[in-house]
Amino acid sequence: MRQDILALNAEHRGLLFDVGSSRYAAPPRVDDAVAQATWEADLAKVREESAKTTKAAAAEREGDRTHTEIQGWLRDLGRAFDYDVWIASNDRGRPYGGKLGEGCLERPPEAIGNAPGADAVRLVDVLWLDCSKTHVAAAFEVEHSTSIYSGIVHMLDLALGTEAHPLEGMFLVTPNGRKKEVRTQLARPAFSRVADLKTRYLPYGEPESHRVSMARFGSGMKAIHAISRTLV
Repeated sequence: MRQDILALNAEHRGLLFDVGSSRYAAPPRVDDAVAQATWEADLAKVREESAKTTKAAAAEREGDRTHTEIQGWLRDLGRAFDYDVWIASNDRGRPYGGKLGEGCLERPPEAIGNAPGADAVRLVDVLWLDCSKTHVAAAFEVEHSTSIYSGIVHMLDLALGTEAHPLEGMFLVTPNGRKKEVRTQLARPAFSRVADLKTRYLPYGEPESHRVSMARFGSGMKAIHAISRTLV
């Protein structure tokens, strides 16, 4: 019997787990051709669904890794340019050469932390602040696969709700292929103020290619402006 069970599970990998968890029924009697065909069709469908779920989970894990990696690049660049760096409160504990928030501000400056919309501002992915902590030099929202809309809203909350306006640079950071989507969102009437805030687009490929030389030879905002693009 044991050999029969092993053979069945080898032929239909994972079958016994799925049967035990009531995901679908056990195979029918081998002498019932119609029931066998129905069961095999159901098995194929479940396998397809399982493959899609596995692929989606892998993509989500990769998205988290990439998002954190980009934040890490921007963190390191900001520190190389002698800015104080704020990492989004919900991302500080992510692993990145230790923890992503290590060496960064533990709390936002008072001008930001006590301002209207402060809860949303704490979720901006990366902020660069001058060392006096009274001025935001740059704000970065990394949108790997999530809605561009949410990143713009966080930036507007920062720019319009605090006195620490990031007028030197607000950046939407996305994979290279999302430029059209960024432009479409920024063209919405609801975001008409974005043009006044000098929001720029920074594709992943630019910091990936230039961050090392920028950290060694760059000059703060001048360097980051050189690799980003205006969209509005």
